[in-house]
Amino acid sequence: SSVLYVLPPGFVESSCRSRIFWMKLNKLLLQGKFFQLEINDPYAGPVLLDEKLASRCGYVLSEDMWGNPVFRASVLGCHVANEADELFSLTVNIKISSFSSMRAAVTYTYPMYCSYSSWASREIVCEENYMEVSVKTDVPAVSNDYTVAWMSALPETQNVAYQLWQLMFVSPSGRKRIMVSDAAKLGYSFNNTLSRVYLRAPYHSNESHVSVVSGVNMNMVTSTSMYRQRWLLLLIDTTVSCPVDGISFTDTTLTWTVPSVIPTLVVQESTFLSKNILMGVDDQVIVHPEEKNYLLEHNETHIRITIPIGAEGGKLKSSISGGVYGVIYSIDLFLEHTWTDADWQTTKYTVIKSITTPFMPQIPTVINNTLPEERLFNVAFGHFLSDVSLVAIAIGNVPFTLREAQHQGFKIYETLFSNRTKGFILEVSFDDPYVLKEYVNRNETKYTLLVNYTMSVGPEMTLYYHSAEVECVIADIELPEAVGYCDEENLYLAIPTFGLHQYWNLYLHNKLLNRHVALTNGYLAVTNSTHLILQIPLFAVGVIYEEVSFQKIKARFDVALRKVRTMETLQMFSVSCSFNSSAFIICHPDGTIMISAQMKTVPAIDMSKTKLRDSSCKPREYNEGHAFFKFHVTTCGTSVRFEGDHIIYENEISYEKETLPGQSIPTITRDPDYRLTVLCYYRAKETLVLGAFTSDPSTSPPFGSGTMVPRSNIAVYRRIRQALNVVSRVSKDESFVEFYEPNMAILKRPVEPVFLEVELKDGSPSTELYLENCWVTRSLDFNSTPRWNITVDG
Repeated sequence: SSVLYVLPPGFVESSCRSRIFWMKLNKLLLQGKFFQLEINDPYAGPVLLDEKLASRCGYVLSEDMWGNPVFRASVLGCHVANEADELFSLTVNIKISSFSSMRAAVTYTYPMYCSYSSWASREIVCEENYMEVSVKTDVPAVSNDYTVAWMSALPETQNVAYQLWQLMFVSPSGRKRIMVSDAAKLGYSFNNTLSRVYLRAPYHSNESHVSVVSGVNMNMVTSTSMYRQRWLLLLIDTTVSCPVDGISFTDTTLTWTVPSVIPTLVVQESTFLSKNILMGVDDQVIVHPEEKNYLLEHNETHIRITIPIGAEGGKLKSSISGGVYGVIYSIDLFLEHTWTDADWQTTKYTVIKSITTPFMPQIPTVINNTLPEERLFNVAFGHFLSDVSLVAIAIGNVPFTLREAQHQGFKIYETLFSNRTKGFILEVSFDDPYVLKEYVNRNETKYTLLVNYTMSVGPEMTLYYHSAEVECVIADIELPEAVGYCDEENLYLAIPTFGLHQYWNLYLHNKLLNRHVALTNGYLAVTNSTHLILQIPLFAVGVIYEEVSFQKIKARFDVALRKVRTMETLQMFSVSCSFNSSAFIICHPDGTIMISAQMKTVPAIDMSKTKLRDSSCKPREYNEGHAFFKFHVTTCGTSVRFEGDHIIYENEISYEKETLPGQSIPTITRDPDYRLTVLCYYRAKETLVLGAFTSDPSTSPPFGSGTMVPRSNIAVYRRIRQALNVVSRVSKDESFVEFYEPNMAILKRPVEPVFLEVELKDGSPSTELYLENCWVTRSLDFNSTPRWNITVDG
């Protein structure tokens, strides 16, 4: 059993608009609760309100756009107490329970009162779930005595009179006459009051039909109410017609259209005269619609109300559809049209319409307000309605609650926009570890902020996810500048260590210059807190010799600064110095060999008489103890051989001491008294550039490395050379069975072995054959160049 309680303050609001009771419940006091409405019948007690009862008896239970329960009732409703068709009262029980079964319910009794006396001859109400027409009944006076008695007795004899009424429906399927008692079973409600007869019908009943009026579908019930007594026959037109659509939408507006003239309600259209048109929102008449940006317009055929989406009086609600954020706009409108025509003095036509737009996608935007000068991402995310909240965020795919995000140093706050929407501002420092950083161009960093928003949308708190990527490129990297210097034997480069290996690397030609390469090439690499210092010996691999002259070298060492990812060369670091050197050999990439030879002998030799294997190759410059030679590997008798992955070019500087001729055979000849072997090593994979230096030092092939090996014959007895009968031939393989024909051209690759047999044709038993030097030339002249050594010094 339920107990009656006093209503909490602010729980119920009610009003009486025209001929409608309006009651609204505060949803905040119903949170987590279940409620029911009961209609208090003055004679039968409480009656539970359900859908069938509501449409038959003139009640509506719905929600406004804010989710508050709204109850509306016609003053001609089934359980409304009626005093002389002017004062009306209705009592509602509001039952609230914590349980869906409604046990232990708390019941609040709420009486409502309405005063309405300005009845039109005919009044039509088009509600959400029913159509109602009420007509004024002027009972003809048969005699004064009878009239007074009948009129005074009518309220007491309502139940009796009710039984005498009949209804006749006319539809495309034909005519149907039913008793009033049977009409209630079909969902209709018919009754009479002191001065009126009314009929209430549900939409889309069997007796109704739909017709199109001025492009609007109208649900229509054509009926005549008949009252028969012995002395009276009363026929009343109780036809009713209400619009069931007429709503259209654009991206920015909604439009509600109602026909101005409804033919079934106005038989003689030529006499139709529109008197007044009012519009309202909820239960309030809008006297000046234009002040709220509403547009109310009408012509001979239509009445049209246009509402901007989002306008005051309605409500925008956030929603999610298929993972997409959007909004729905709702507004509760009513239209009241008063007209006159020849058949009826006045008709008041009221339509109550709750309109909700379809889902309208509103893809949120990310507004980049980043402040590069402050190294701060400032990202606004919107636009959202007030029913959306930010619940979590992920930065760089790392999730954070809002509390964790604030603790991490991210700044998150709301901002309001001019169109009554809001956004969420996120501030993240460029230097935050969760911000992606990429070195781009020459001196810029691209900072990328990856954000994943998690939003709670609407009262249902549906989760919505949105990802954004914001980039900012700023010139905040200073390219390093190297300092070069030299001492007597080395070149030095001091390079700042900032960004080394993170943004860029050092390259020697096309090879990454790391500690292993430095060690292999003979460099010394030392690092302090700010710089990498490279010490490069003058004759180390990678040194470029720009100018070489007698006892003087201008040398340069280059390293390239290249991006780690793209290998793009940003700049070259170079150090160039001039050195005084008394002895050196330089093997140029183009095959040019430069030698400054220092020959210290006792007694001293004449350096002008030194030469290479080709005796025509003399020194370019010389003095008492030095000689300077410059020649190409293809000239001056230079030989070539392969050892492992190296090509070795060899020549020798020799000096021939003059001797006196002897008196008899063997003949005394000029023998070399001093020899300096010159070797140039080139990697076999490197290609010699024959000709001028290439202009791009970063792509030019490296210099070769050179060695000079002195050997003196002074301590050796002078050998006597005589003509010997020697025959040589080349075998086809190591078996020495088949030999090539004499004077036949033999094609051999540089790395292929040559099987050579040398035979001494001499009968003297004391003669032995030692093969000291053996070489190949292009012609029959043994002294021609170039020549390729097969054996050197046996």
